[in-house]
Amino acid sequence: MAKPLVLIVEDDRSLADVLDYNLKQEQFDTVVATTGQDGLNQARLRGPDLMVLDLMLPIIDGLEICRRLRADPVTRSILILMLTAKAEETDQVAGFSVGADDYVTKPFSVKVLLERIRALLRRRAGAANNGDVLVSQGILVDRGRHRVTAGETPLDLTPSEFGLLEALIRQPGRVFSRSELIDSALGGDSLVLERTIDVHIRALRKKLEAYADLVETVRGIGYRFRDPVGARQEEQVS
Repeated sequence: MAKPLVLIVEDDRSLADVLDYNLKQEQFDTVVATTGQDGLNQARLRGPDLMVLDLMLPIIDGLEICRRLRADPVTRSILILMLTAKAEETDQVAGFSVGADDYVTKPFSVKVLLERIRALLRRRAGAANNGDVLVSQGILVDRGRHRVTAGETPLDLTPSEFGLLEALIRQPGRVFSRSELIDSALGGDSLVLERTIDVHIRALRKKLEAYADLVETVRGIGYRFRDPVGARQEEQVS
């Protein structure tokens, strides 16, 4: 079985070396880049399974790298763990808003970072091993192929957006709190603020376009995917 490939994009060479050494000790293959431009080039060239991405980088910062990777069909499915000294809530929200899958602040424990990397890869493997297809009201979610279509249009979703839509569409009509969506869609071991769920939902609705109303807000609680039975009953009453 091939080892997972992790791309480390970190301009602090000593920290990059520590991460490189520890990941190799844990049976990961690694590539190291010390500038944003090199990190972007390596991501496109090597197609890593996961990227450990520093936020503050020379030439191109981590947010812009994340934005560009998510916009490119070749790289949009790379898992991105953002690594930064910035711990403010606004910085975390900014990272998730451009498609980061997880967020770790410096200083950090290398053991904790390794566990978070494993958790992201487990989530991806679990989705890949479950080949079921979910269809509701024009939306198709194919977990095995990691593919979503709205009507006949393929959607380019980030892994987090995909996980949220899959969790919602699997149980239409059920109201999920934000904390439940963190657990079921993003993984209970993710250090995700509840507010970032709102960021992901806004981005998901934008991509759903004409189908955006299927993801309903339940004020004071969270979100649900519209129940097709309830929708038909409303049409009959009107």
